[in-house]
Amino acid sequence: MTTILGITGSLRRASTNTGLLRALAEMAPAHVKMDIADLHGIPMFNEDDEAATGKPESVKALDARIRAADGIVIACPEYNFSVPGVLKNATDWLSRGGSPFRWKRVGIVGAGGGQFVGTARAQYHFRQNLQALQAITMPRPEVFVNHNEEKFDAQGNLTDAETRRYLAKWLESFLEWVETRP
Repeated sequence: MTTILGITGSLRRASTNTGLLRALAEMAPAHVKMDIADLHGIPMFNEDDEAATGKPESVKALDARIRAADGIVIACPEYNFSVPGVLKNATDWLSRGGSPFRWKRVGIVGAGGGQFVGTARAQYHFRQNLQALQAITMPRPEVFVNHNEEKFDAQGNLTDAETRRYLAKWLESFLEWVETRP
């Protein structure tokens, strides 16, 4: 059994990025168990708080889930041409006391509005952050879904057949990369 943890970088209830992770979980083959984690309940990183009380339980729980997974898929939204604060904040907490991402296989996907680049700028910024955490980030293929309003329903579920086909091919490549560790 291959275990994959999807982490959504969005807190929105009807997030299209969380929708991408749900679609991946639905397409996963029978030998793959994919769970989805969100970042609700992770407080803003503050070294004074860390010194006073240590890592919050929400961070410890996410850390344990990352360490237990064979691979990680992060759905990265784009806010103002970059990584959303909630996702960067979570990785700041997770970097303390030894990164659970160290040598972990990580894939990045993202969905956004707009005509051309989806979440490409944020994903490239996030790759730098993952490099600092010693993650091994899958170089290609990449998933930059654009035109959210045309490809997802009001609940954030992926409805576009062409995007689903591409996402299925991406998942196949990701699983091969995680399972064979070339």
